[in-house]
Amino acid sequence: MNSGPLSGLIVADFSRVLAGPYASMLLGDLGAEVIKVERPGLGDDTRSWGPPYGPDGMATYFAGINRNKRSVKLDLGNFDDLALAVELANRSDVLLENFKAGTMDRLGLGYPTLHARNPRLIFASITGFGSGAGKDLPGYDLMVQAVGGLMSITGPSAEEPTKVGVALVDVITGLHAVVGILAALAERDKSGQGQLVEVSLLKSVLSALVNQAAGYVGAGAVPRAMGNAHPSISPYEVYSTADRPMALAVGNDVQFRACCSAIGLPGLADDGRFLTNPDRVRNRVELKVLLEGELRTRTAGEWFDLLSAVGVPCGPINDLEGAFDLAAKLGLEPIVDLVSSTGGVTRQVANPIGLSQTPATYRRPAPALGEDQDEIVAWLRAGRSA
Repeated sequence: MNSGPLSGLIVADFSRVLAGPYASMLLGDLGAEVIKVERPGLGDDTRSWGPPYGPDGMATYFAGINRNKRSVKLDLGNFDDLALAVELANRSDVLLENFKAGTMDRLGLGYPTLHARNPRLIFASITGFGSGAGKDLPGYDLMVQAVGGLMSITGPSAEEPTKVGVALVDVITGLHAVVGILAALAERDKSGQGQLVEVSLLKSVLSALVNQAAGYVGAGAVPRAMGNAHPSISPYEVYSTADRPMALAVGNDVQFRACCSAIGLPGLADDGRFLTNPDRVRNRVELKVLLEGELRTRTAGEWFDLLSAVGVPCGPINDLEGAFDLAAKLGLEPIVDLVSSTGGVTRQVANPIGLSQTPATYRRPAPALGEDQDEIVAWLRAGRSA
């Protein structure tokens, strides 16, 4: 029996790749019963996105976003399988899909049709560019990072637009989908009615650009890539030390004064060029030269200890091994071990949401393709005959 704040909810997950599966995994972590619908033969595309592979031979890309789910194979072009898909929607609280806009309607699985059969159903649709004029554009993360402006502000300069090192737009869109689903569930508790939840990659990335997007919308300022520098704060970028780069994130005048004192340059805080944050932004280049002259005298680890002790935000540039080591050292328990039905153990990134009464649970690792086929099909057929 599942536990968690969403226990008792059934999620029909017709999504694949990243945005949708990430969203449904979070719902599963919070207790929902997630039934992942996959194509016979290949299943979700990310099953073949490797290396790397885990000890069970499964692509870690797929395994990392599909725990707490059961898998059933349904060919939506087959009449009998499509009827089972309709029955699954009839018996679900939430349906999540990220097909090309219009696909579910053509299959007879669109929101109007399913809502008429199951008025309590929350139908969450993830698209690349909406269901209107952009419905025929394919929604790939790299493409949206490009056309959505993210690459234009990422990288060493405006001449070298650079993608983020992970499919961040997909992740952000998945999070927005979860927020929309939870809001729709809260409304259903009051009205008894489900509704359509729509999120798109393009709108999600525009929202996620926050201050950069606000600067354009509110003041007409079109930002450009600045490497690791910040357009509105200084010192707030990456600096050289005696052994490796370090991030220094000084957010106010008090922190700046503490920083200057700790590194042995107390007079900088009273220098007219650097008195206030706007002064420091205007004179960023000169300030960086002066700071790095002292920062190169100690290692990044030494500066991390020294500056952190006086409340100055900073840190060495870790690789993932260093990042997980830090999280473990701080007691955040960033990794969980999941045991499969065969007794094998896989390691995964822990859910980041802390709930004091109903914490996330890790009931099963990502399923093999069609692992729960017989059980789920029997359950659906029993519902159709009832």
